[in-house]
Amino acid sequence: MSSTNTDSVAGAANAQATTAELDSSEALKAPGIRLGLRILRTGPAVILIALIIIMSFLNEYFLTVRNLQNLLTQTTMIATLALGQLLVIIVRGVDVSVGSVLGLTVVLSGLMMDSGIDNGFLHLAVFLSAGAAFGLFNGFMIVKGGIPQPLIVTVATLGIGRGMALLLSGGTEHIGMAPLVQAAGNGSIGGIPIPAILVAFVTLVLAVLTLRTLWGRWIYAVGGNPDVAGWLGVPRDRVIMSCYMLSGMTAGIAGLIYAGRTDAASPLAGVGMELDAVTAVIIGGASLFGGRGHIVNALIGALIIGVIRNGLNLMSVSPFWEAIAIGASILLALELDVLRRYFEEKLRARAARAMR
Repeated sequence: MSSTNTDSVAGAANAQATTAELDSSEALKAPGIRLGLRILRTGPAVILIALIIIMSFLNEYFLTVRNLQNLLTQTTMIATLALGQLLVIIVRGVDVSVGSVLGLTVVLSGLMMDSGIDNGFLHLAVFLSAGAAFGLFNGFMIVKGGIPQPLIVTVATLGIGRGMALLLSGGTEHIGMAPLVQAAGNGSIGGIPIPAILVAFVTLVLAVLTLRTLWGRWIYAVGGNPDVAGWLGVPRDRVIMSCYMLSGMTAGIAGLIYAGRTDAASPLAGVGMELDAVTAVIIGGASLFGGRGHIVNALIGALIIGVIRNGLNLMSVSPFWEAIAIGASILLALELDVLRRYFEEKLRARAARAMR
């Protein structure tokens, strides 16, 4: 590394240290702001707990073991998609093709069954590799294809993925999936649904990657300020492409769960789920401006959507009200993000004045 780059990295480290000192000293002088930030950051968990309490009072069956198992199973696909979606949102992107990727992987598994291939591990490999390849293509088009607009690129690939699913399947549904696929969607271990176990595993892996590795620091750096990150030697293009690849892979895992739950391969699988995934990430407190978001909070966001839908279904409420409730949750989450940014800017301003 040249002396210039070394000085740059050192300067960045000093700046971070200074910021930490400012935050630490100012915390004593601005306890109200610090408390407000803490409340906003734990907002998703508070909302989830409040919803669970409300739903348990409104319906006596909500907290039954059977319903909680159903809730976990129903939420797993959205949760899996949300975990991958969070990564691309952290790096200032978005991936609205994940529903189509899910559908495409399901169709590929169905075609394997039509060809007499029922080896579950081969099916698992197809779900993962096809999803990862599609996600990698998205990332490549964004960083190398001269189209630096993630929404436009993934809207286009949404159509491509769905079209491929319809073309390959002839618009028809295959019934009967491989035994391992069925177990992944409907099985249980010790009373815990296997889909929930899969989501827990994906959550753990991504939490370790984002919080305990250099790559994890890179994605937050790219999301916080792509230009500065590149200037300091962070491989921006590879980081962004890896996030889209993982988003596609999680879509493949969601496809595995979908195919197992329905025991069918439909070319329409996953329609609309991309919106649920983005919604879960936003409700979970991630910033659409990039650089902020936590794996566990994305999971909590998915659970919030699941609790709302499950509770309203138990009360036989019209699905139209369900859509309204989800939309209102998005607006609330966006407003919380605005408030969070406001408090953070106010804290930094006070800290800067204190150091003059």
